[in-house]
Amino acid sequence: MSSGQPPRIAFLASATDDARGALESLVAEHGQHEPEEADVLCALGGDGFMLQTLHRHGALGKPVYGMKLGSVGFLMNHYRQEGLLERLQVVEPAVLRPLEMIAQTESGASVGSLAYNEVSLLRQTRQAAHLSIDLNGKPRLDELICDGVLVATPAGSTAYNFSAHGPIMPLGASVIALTPIAAFRPRRWRGALLKAQTEVRFRVLDPYKRPVSATADSHEVRDVIEVTIRESQDRIVTLLFDPEHNLEERILSEQFVV
Repeated sequence: MSSGQPPRIAFLASATDDARGALESLVAEHGQHEPEEADVLCALGGDGFMLQTLHRHGALGKPVYGMKLGSVGFLMNHYRQEGLLERLQVVEPAVLRPLEMIAQTESGASVGSLAYNEVSLLRQTRQAAHLSIDLNGKPRLDELICDGVLVATPAGSTAYNFSAHGPIMPLGASVIALTPIAAFRPRRWRGALLKAQTEVRFRVLDPYKRPVSATADSHEVRDVIEVTIRESQDRIVTLLFDPEHNLEERILSEQFVV
């Protein structure tokens, strides 16, 4: 961040005792600003809280610096109270562009949501989901029988996508991952890497007997019949990372864990 006047910081904390304690200490040292008036948002918690912060305040276009005070912190920096202003002077930015999900439900509702990690479709009952997949309006898979399927961003590729044996993708690759979850047929299908601009459309083939839900990060929509996913054209967010522990390095390191 630029030198000169200290940045105006909006500190935001999860509900844990550790995060609330850190919030109190940091506000006492640096003051507190409303997110709309701040130069940078400082999120205190885990990855779940970081995603909440991006969903709640991403439209402001303010950079977000996270410090880990939760169980998972892939999107966070290490927590240290001292030296925050000095750390903010040398941060490295990572620009993320979320996915837009539009879900049509059995009731006729159309629900839109953003996903910074992934959009996942999952069976709601013991019955396997039956889905078809179109890419840019062209049918690509007439029937996928599975527990579910997801579309992940590069930033989210090490989360649910990786657990489902999807590929890890570097930031800036302009690709998204289409990854099946426990596919039964086609049994050998392992998913696909797609250009980030690809429009992915899922249709639920038997929604009454085999209901399916769609979840964009943590926003779930039940009983969907069609879900369209595309990269957002008008929303970007910037995460800030310490140079020694930036997001691109973490994504690279994940691919060499043995």
